[in-house]
Amino acid sequence: MRSGEIKALTGLRIVAAVWVVLFHFRPLLGEAAPDFAAALAPLLDAGAQGVDLFFILSGFVLTWTYLDRMGRTWSMRATLRFLWLRLARVWPIYLVTLHLAALWIIFTLNVGHVPSENVDTLTATSYIRQLFLVQLWYQPFFDGTSWNGPAWSISAEWLAYLLFAGIALVVFRMARATRARGLLLLAFAASLPPVMLLLASGEFYTPWSWLPRIVMQFTAGALACAAVRKLRPTDRTRQAAGYASIVLIAVIVGALYHFSTHPVATVRDAGGLIDVLFLPLVVALSIGAGSLPRLLSTRVLVYLGQISFALYMVHELIHTAWTWAAKQFEITLTGGAGKLIVVGLIAAAIAFSSLMYHLVEEPARRWMRRMVDVREVAADTRGDEGKGPSSGGRLHPVDTAHDTRSEALSARAG
Repeated sequence: MRSGEIKALTGLRIVAAVWVVLFHFRPLLGEAAPDFAAALAPLLDAGAQGVDLFFILSGFVLTWTYLDRMGRTWSMRATLRFLWLRLARVWPIYLVTLHLAALWIIFTLNVGHVPSENVDTLTATSYIRQLFLVQLWYQPFFDGTSWNGPAWSISAEWLAYLLFAGIALVVFRMARATRARGLLLLAFAASLPPVMLLLASGEFYTPWSWLPRIVMQFTAGALACAAVRKLRPTDRTRQAAGYASIVLIAVIVGALYHFSTHPVATVRDAGGLIDVLFLPLVVALSIGAGSLPRLLSTRVLVYLGQISFALYMVHELIHTAWTWAAKQFEITLTGGAGKLIVVGLIAAAIAFSSLMYHLVEEPARRWMRRMVDVREVAADTRGDEGKGPSSGGRLHPVDTAHDTRSEALSARAG
């Protein structure tokens, strides 16, 4: 199957991002609406798994976009160009939120009596490591590695980007020698090591567990993409895949509630077992039609998917600021006012994300692309001028029809 933008995968990104946001906002939800939070606890407590879904999506979409150009033969020029375009996607928002987080730490040192927990990490060494996206590489655990908490996964993604040239060479040759079914089986097998480590240790978060998560899940997404590229699904198959995606979502949610009421004796973080369903979900949505794929492809969800990376990067800044204010001024989230405050904080995170996307992310991406693709960026800009506002900032689409279009529409990790 070779087509244009897979809008359902763009829409899926906002689902994963909101899942992570609600995971971090759990304490506020529990204080403002305890009954609501308790009812959704099995789902909210597993929100960290949204990052694993991002890793698989990243490997899938980057492979769709770059496999033909980077998989045939290794090229230093192509590799450096790829890395620069990846930086153009993630670095602008990353840098802005990094310095906002640093300013916030400085603010708490000089205002009030509740200094930030990250005060001790505000050093020149830490700054250099974060600036170059390598802060996670020195730590077995990601807690406390980044001034802006979610940035740890961008450091992990940067490692995957550096490995991508090699991954593309291997996957390209595997795809030439393997049928789609075999590639899907290999992709599923590649996604299993983090789950196997969970079953062995009983905990999902163990020393250096972030490393197999990013490497294997990213690779699994790449292999799954290679399989999907070989498929030629009929209309009936595409409809069936759409319904299968609904079933997979239902199984994921049902499994989380089952593990909550029937804990696995030897696995404390049983919610991590649902990771095995993420790869089939991405594949089903990538080839599916109707039902859930159609819903995720609506204009609203596609736009929210476009700003999902910004939301992922800014939401913890808002959460941290509110937590500081609540401690500083002894604010409690009770009654109707507390519920409105939590809703307002989430709405503020989405609004701030939209502003960051339009004022920082997209302008900076185009500016950085001009450094290597002056003529292509000009053509891309002219092509955008005739489109409506919802299509002006296309994020994470998948397109291999033309080289310039596919790179302009390549996925952003997050």
